[in-house]
Amino acid sequence: MKPLFVLLLVYVALLGFGNHTAFDKGSIFAGNIAMAVMLLFTAIGHFKFRTSMAAMIPLFIPKKVEIVVLTGVLEILLGICLCIEETRFYAGIALILFFLAILPANIYAAKHQINYEDLYKPGPGIKYLWFRIPFQFFLIAWVWYFSVR
Repeated sequence: MKPLFVLLLVYVALLGFGNHTAFDKGSIFAGNIAMAVMLLFTAIGHFKFRTSMAAMIPLFIPKKVEIVVLTGVLEILLGICLCIEETRFYAGIALILFFLAILPANIYAAKHQINYEDLYKPGPGIKYLWFRIPFQFFLIAWVWYFSVR
């Protein structure tokens, strides 16, 4: 839920305040900057909660902590690439694939009630997917609209 608030807050702020400054570059720019800020926000979680987030990865996959750190770095790099017009399209395609690739980890975490912030507390369980799956497709649609189309 927090990433959604970050995404929408940054987007609305850029649109609202952009009209009153020389900074205004339109909704496409605002949409990409908002996604980049959200990715930076979520990447911080990959470093802060790496052990708990590693538990979201199915048991048969090795090097879980390394994967969590690598995906955090990937989120930062893709966020930066969204801010550069020449790399935006490719970053958008990569992000869509990334969002599809991490969906199974979110399903696994919900099924096993894993709390990505604290391993010692149970996560929200399957009901979390009623938010997470639509949110994942919302993110894909956002990236498609602002970066790829």
